[in-house]
Amino acid sequence: MATNLAIDENLLLDALKAGNFKTKKDTVNEALREFIQRRKQAEIIKLFGSIDFDPKYNHKRGRRGR
Repeated sequence: MATNLAIDENLLLDALKAGNFKTKKDTVNEALREFIQRRKQAEIIKLFGSIDFDPKYNHKRGRRGR
């Protein structure tokens, strides 16, 4: 999908060098992947301490051979 964007050229070149990418396209795609990954991690962190665990649950039981 072709998309025209007005991206700060200096920022893009800095990212290209920092990531050692060959193309601007690779730079932008990786930046988007990292952005999404960080947002998902932030959502997961919000869940810490919000899940009630069953103290009687035996997680080792599932490891036994069948």
